[in-house]
Amino acid sequence: MDTRLELTFLGHQTWLVQGGGHRVLIDPVLTEAFGLPGRAECRVWPPRTVDAALMPRPDAVVLTHEHLDHFHLPSLDLLDRQVPVWTGPLLPAPVEEAIVRLGFEVRRVDHTIPIELGDLRVTLYPAGARTLFWEDRVVQPCLRVGDGPAVFVAVDADPSDLYLQQVADGTRPVPRMAVVSNNSQIVPPGMPASSVNLLPGVGGTRHRTGLAVLNQLLLDVLAPLDGVGDVALCGNGFLPPASPHGPFLYSDHPQMAAAANGLQHLFHVHGPRPGERLTVPASPAQKVTVDRVGWVRIDDDFEYESLVAHAAFLADPGAVHLSPLADEPADQDRALELLQQELPRLGRELLATGTGVLACSIHEYLSGPLGPHRAVLRLKDSPGGELLQFAWDVTTADFVRVEATGREEAMAVYPFGAEMFYQDYLALLQGRLQVWDVAGGAMECWHIGRPLDSLVYALFGIYGEHQRPDLAARSYTTMATAITTPAGDR
Repeated sequence: MDTRLELTFLGHQTWLVQGGGHRVLIDPVLTEAFGLPGRAECRVWPPRTVDAALMPRPDAVVLTHEHLDHFHLPSLDLLDRQVPVWTGPLLPAPVEEAIVRLGFEVRRVDHTIPIELGDLRVTLYPAGARTLFWEDRVVQPCLRVGDGPAVFVAVDADPSDLYLQQVADGTRPVPRMAVVSNNSQIVPPGMPASSVNLLPGVGGTRHRTGLAVLNQLLLDVLAPLDGVGDVALCGNGFLPPASPHGPFLYSDHPQMAAAANGLQHLFHVHGPRPGERLTVPASPAQKVTVDRVGWVRIDDDFEYESLVAHAAFLADPGAVHLSPLADEPADQDRALELLQQELPRLGRELLATGTGVLACSIHEYLSGPLGPHRAVLRLKDSPGGELLQFAWDVTTADFVRVEATGREEAMAVYPFGAEMFYQDYLALLQGRLQVWDVAGGAMECWHIGRPLDSLVYALFGIYGEHQRPDLAARSYTTMATAITTPAGDR
């Protein structure tokens, strides 16, 4: 029996894995960009095209979770409807419903039921218990042919405790290769982002280095898998919407892998580019080999232009101003009504978040003793071009409109704040954008406490798919508008 595994990297976090004469396509993003159509779409990086007609037909699709850089309806639309889509038990129901409407069969399994494709077995393990809440529905595939080498794909979450326990007690072998996701998404200094704390002296990205990223990915994540021989990096593989800086820092995985291999000798690190195929041999004495497939092509011209823009931004970022991702609502009166209906709910939900707990436990801030107003929501470019400012009153658990001020004045009065575009917040409430889109491309925040105490993380908890499946369902309908091929033609 041939027990080797071949892993073809298609970009960002998409893999085609072949073993035992069968193929599994993991989290297919096969188009040049992903996300909701319009200005929120993210171009895959490095830029590439995938010829889906020439791609070997998969026998199964594995969907690890619902985030739009893994779940992409237009990419699924390129596949044969006879290919089943396998996923774990916690995938939100609206995702399954959207896939079924496209004409696929969705099969849910837990970690006790391997997907068997001939001699190729794929087990979907639940995310580790320390995983942050917006990723805790992730499943992490482990693939193996017969008693050959195993490959563990640690997608977007802490490694599965169940898998680590099975490796520790010897019921599963230490994987020959681990695939780890680089989700650092570090913007260059001078670039506004929701991950940058606007308070003076506490924000910025200068302390977030490539060494810190490698330490987290290769030592923190892989420490429980002592003995793994090879590691493949993926993730960080997209350009943010309307980004003037090109790719994120530390997204050059060949360079990151070369640095890692020069700094440690525990395992060999691979940083594949789209179209590269890693072959994990049956024998532990043999090395992993790398070649290229012909149906994935790098867009060299666009890559060069983006790298030139990246270098120019690093040399002189200038003054960067964010732009809205959504168009203004057609019915302004209805939009204002929707906003007024939502703010009381937002205020109540906020109380139970890390932001809310910390906000209620402090008593003084920069301006002196704190009253009941502990956070502020600033909506830019409302009808008439004015800025709308709403203070969160913890005595009523509601947002009340207050006089708009400058940003610096607001930062001196409120220990927590978020600033976004009026039309983007409304698009979020209407399912035309997801909270990840707004946070990733057109929001700025400030906060005291830990990074997880920021309002942006509170909004992840309040508007994520797990909390608002109704909004998620609307966004999938929006994404389906990008599909032009009738299901019956596939």
